[in-house]
Amino acid sequence: MAKKKEKKAGKRMKKSEMSERLISLFHTKPNETFSLKQLSSSLNLTTHPLKMLCADIITEMIEDDFLQEVEKGHYKLNDHGLIMTGVFQRKSNGKNSFIPDDGGETIFIAERNSAHAMNNDKVKIALFAKRKNRNPEGEVIEILERANDTFVGTLKVEKFYAFLLTENRTLANDIFIPKDKLKGGKNGDKAVVKIVEWPEEAKNPIGQVIDILGKAGENTTEMHAILAEFGLPYVYPKNVETAAEKIPAEISEADYAEREDFRNVTTFTIDPKDAKDFDDALSIRLIKPGLWEVGVHIADVTHYVKEGGVIDKEAEKRATSVYLVDRTIPMLPERLCNFICSLRPDEEKLAFSVIFNMNEKGEVKDSRIVHTIIKSDRRFTYEEAQKVIETGEGDYKEEILELNKLAQILRKQRLAAGAIDFDRVEVKFEIDETGKPLSVYFKESKEANKLIEEFMLLANRTVAEKIGKVPKNKKAKVFPYRIHDLPDPEKLDNLAQFIARFGYKLRTSGTKTDVSKSINHLLDDIQGKKEENLIETVSIRAMQKARYSTHNIGHYGLAFDYYTHFTSPIRRYPDVMVHRLLTRYADGGRSASQDKYEELCEHCSAMEQLAASAERASIKYKQVEFMSDKLGQVFEGTVSGVTEFGLYVEINENKCEGMVPLRDLDDDYYEFDERNYCLWGRKYHHRYSLGDTVQVKVAKANLEKKQLDYALVRE
Repeated sequence: MAKKKEKKAGKRMKKSEMSERLISLFHTKPNETFSLKQLSSSLNLTTHPLKMLCADIITEMIEDDFLQEVEKGHYKLNDHGLIMTGVFQRKSNGKNSFIPDDGGETIFIAERNSAHAMNNDKVKIALFAKRKNRNPEGEVIEILERANDTFVGTLKVEKFYAFLLTENRTLANDIFIPKDKLKGGKNGDKAVVKIVEWPEEAKNPIGQVIDILGKAGENTTEMHAILAEFGLPYVYPKNVETAAEKIPAEISEADYAEREDFRNVTTFTIDPKDAKDFDDALSIRLIKPGLWEVGVHIADVTHYVKEGGVIDKEAEKRATSVYLVDRTIPMLPERLCNFICSLRPDEEKLAFSVIFNMNEKGEVKDSRIVHTIIKSDRRFTYEEAQKVIETGEGDYKEEILELNKLAQILRKQRLAAGAIDFDRVEVKFEIDETGKPLSVYFKESKEANKLIEEFMLLANRTVAEKIGKVPKNKKAKVFPYRIHDLPDPEKLDNLAQFIARFGYKLRTSGTKTDVSKSINHLLDDIQGKKEENLIETVSIRAMQKARYSTHNIGHYGLAFDYYTHFTSPIRRYPDVMVHRLLTRYADGGRSASQDKYEELCEHCSAMEQLAASAERASIKYKQVEFMSDKLGQVFEGTVSGVTEFGLYVEINENKCEGMVPLRDLDDDYYEFDERNYCLWGRKYHHRYSLGDTVQVKVAKANLEKKQLDYALVRE
């Protein structure tokens, strides 16, 4: 009976299945030689037709150069010995891939050949012999460098064992945790778990709990979980805080003696209402009729944070403060960022300043970069400063109005030179003491915001020019720049095609000023239109990302040939680097190490991206939380994204984005048209395009996945 069953099973084996099994056998034993008899035995081929099919496939594989016949009737994998290094990308569906270091084509890595490499691990692979009409495939032979072996999730604790359930899209399986490795974690706790072993034959990796974040669903737990997911710190090390406590806040006689004194010049800060770290202040005084002295004063962080010290090392590692929806994770210890360095009103503070002499036309007649001592007269919120600008009344009205007038001229000049004017609406939440979102509001950039922005841009630009602009035959000293490359031409062409359906035009050739002016013209045209947010989003996607580098290529978006970050050393490490190098070069120091600073620039750029991703994840979490008590309610929304999985819809009144899954669009068979950003129905030709207005009902709110599901409401 058993034999009969075996033969039946044999008859059912298709050519493709047998090919896969043969490939797998040769891949797992790349150095072994097999005869046809051994192959039949290994694959359990018991019938003559199956053995004949096997022989035919072997012949094809030899023709494909996949196998070699080492002697008559004996076959071996034709591995040409190509070894490559690169990055492994794990997918939960098993379709893993390998991206070579040299940027060649992506190589498929089957799960059985992955050696349990994790996402973004640096690995070494052996490339399999290529088969005709097949994508290249390989096998991980060594894991060179782990990218990440820690995961965040919810503990599921059983009587004798436990698992970490993660929403991580790169892990197909939960992490097994022995009971003695739980670190006191209980069922339903959010935890950070480190994978310590992944046995060769096991489906699940084995891990141990590193930290318990708290009960799943609690606000602080979830915010810390978001930070941990991105590998960002959520607590401040005790030894760093202790070091900060020892720093004296008093200003010494020597400090007074070697600094320019601005204590008697009208000075104030303008910041968001919830800000505690005031890292910039403005001063203004009339030197003579028609000539103003404007000071941009920046907290002198490097006076207190010494290079190579414990505080500096922590700040370098963090590289940036992280701004989540309801909290700030500072780069520096609180004593420094909110107290000693912060330019608080009515307190004498050390600053690093750029002083400008400007005429009524906004022309900079002279500038200097100096260490100063200041005393802020008033702390303004943006709203308070805006009120002074709008009414012409209030504290220091003459000074604010003059600064605003100069800022508007600077802005006009910048835009005329080709700077791009992206003015995105920010989504903010009003939150109660438990972290629950009560309402959504939109933060717009008004004149008071733009006043501060223009003078910060001017200071950053002036500092970069001071170091970067050198006489013709001189070499500029090493310096971190903020650079922004020209848009990708292909993306620009796609943008032009996309906006054409809304009746807009975009210039994609000519000088960079021509292109940027055309982009600005587009941004002006869409103001107040329903497609404004959408076109702005697509336009931003066509742009390159700004980053830090010691190799200056200018800043396209700002239309500056030289630009850096100098004005926020409390919350950005590149500004700390800039302050140090400015001081070093002013004292006649030699040029710094290019390699060292380029490496730091790359690290800061990477951390900036992570921080931005964490911020977006926290907004997404609050949006899902905000919508979770609105299940079944109907809202008007705009199609904000189109994918092969479905439609992303953004609700117009609160900007909460969710997905209408493709499986729920059951009135037709829809296909995804990537080029035209739409889904179209084969039978009835109904089309859903980016920018369409739709009615949606809130169907699901999954906090764990930070995911909203909407259902279309059809008329």
